[in-house]
Amino acid sequence: QVQLVESGGGVAQPGGSLTLSCAASGFTFSEYGMSWVRRAPGKELEWVSGIYADGSYRYYTESVKGRFTISRDNAKNTLTLQMNNLKPEDTALYSCAKSRFRTIVANTTPGPHEYSDWGQGTQVTVSS
Repeated sequence: QVQLVESGGGVAQPGGSLTLSCAASGFTFSEYGMSWVRRAPGKELEWVSGIYADGSYRYYTESVKGRFTISRDNAKNTLTLQMNNLKPEDTALYSCAKSRFRTIVANTTPGPHEYSDWGQGTQVTVSS
């Protein structure tokens, strides 16, 4: 029922930029918080950024603060992650996740208590 489809991934050089998008369907998008999560090679799933249902509050993991910007367009059912000044450490499979609430839980390993659905992800590779 719920579908989350990511796009926009690719290969970028260190210092470069990419914009990820998540197209949502199957639920009332404007009533749920959303997050971006990622899994890098050899590492556990990591929460990256989250935004409240109405877009009023946004949060980021420390390593991406000042470089990434999360946003949403509730009229279009889309979630966006603008990534600037990319680093090799940002290389990962990025997925969008639907919160169970209007809010999101920041700075914790994403799990089923907080998120009900996940997209398949889009690959981001940062290398020189």
